[in-house]
Amino acid sequence: MPKVRVADLSAQLGGELIGAADLIVDRIGPLQSADDTTVSFLAHPRYAAQLESTRAGCVIVSPAHRSKVSHLRSAIVCADPYLAYARLTQWWAREHAPKQPAAGRHPSAVVDDSADVDPTARVEALAVIGRGARVGPGAWVGPHAVIEDEAVLGAHSRLGPRVVLGRGCTVGERCILHAGVVIGADGFGFAAHQGQWEKIEQLGAVRVGDDVEIGANTCVDRGALEDTVIEQGVKLDNLIQIGHNVRIGAHTAMAGCVGVAGSARIGAHCTVGGGAIILGHLELVDHVHVSAATVVTRSIVKPGQYSGVYPFEENASWEKNAATLRQLHGLRDRLRALEKART
Repeated sequence: MPKVRVADLSAQLGGELIGAADLIVDRIGPLQSADDTTVSFLAHPRYAAQLESTRAGCVIVSPAHRSKVSHLRSAIVCADPYLAYARLTQWWAREHAPKQPAAGRHPSAVVDDSADVDPTARVEALAVIGRGARVGPGAWVGPHAVIEDEAVLGAHSRLGPRVVLGRGCTVGERCILHAGVVIGADGFGFAAHQGQWEKIEQLGAVRVGDDVEIGANTCVDRGALEDTVIEQGVKLDNLIQIGHNVRIGAHTAMAGCVGVAGSARIGAHCTVGGGAIILGHLELVDHVHVSAATVVTRSIVKPGQYSGVYPFEENASWEKNAATLRQLHGLRDRLRALEKART
């Protein structure tokens, strides 16, 4: 296991070190299961009680908890412990990750002669790169990954195993696409005709900005006419479905199993909890936060937190009850007023 001095961690994080500077730690772990060679962190007040009983050798804490670490062997005081923890994991990974394979192509990779693959990129076993595709400097194309014709993978971006980057689609710089991601499958477009479905060819592509991370087996469909757009800094969890012609604003984050139907427009700095659904052709402004399992059925034009789960039933009855539900607060106030008048 890698070993590091607490003083070196403090220097990386820029926090105030309290206690034994020469203490050696060899892992990052939670307060509850930490031992004297573990560095941990306290980011949420609900876990404050664990600070008293933890055996961690070093704990990253906020200034509010500075007076409560005297029993610890060492502590690092940072303005934002959770941010410090995130940066610590990045530093730890850089310092202790296994050596990356050298640039070049595995002999089993299939790369079209017209593809432009930067010599500093790495193409792993059984990967396929199509006609006119481009792979930027320092990029990594995982085993069995496919970059179709005319697609572009930006500098220092990574495609995990079995990722598909569809024809004409673009991924920006420093992106991470985990195993099984599909960018640019056909959007779900069909026209009903005499009891059958006529396919609408999907003629757009997908454009993914810089610094985007997309979790395993998430799918982003290509646009019908214009492109589906994922702006810079967006974070998508596993098993998410993004429909055709959706636009997701910069630095928005979505948890697992979210579904976004076609042509929805989602603003910047939004969050969407796991299993939530956003119906098609709706718009969410910037800084909207949708709770887990919420079904968004109308556009949201005001920033804030939104929640709602409603039981499934026949649609006509659901619409009547939903309309009544929106009036419950007013009905309650009227009932209270009537009760006061009677007394």
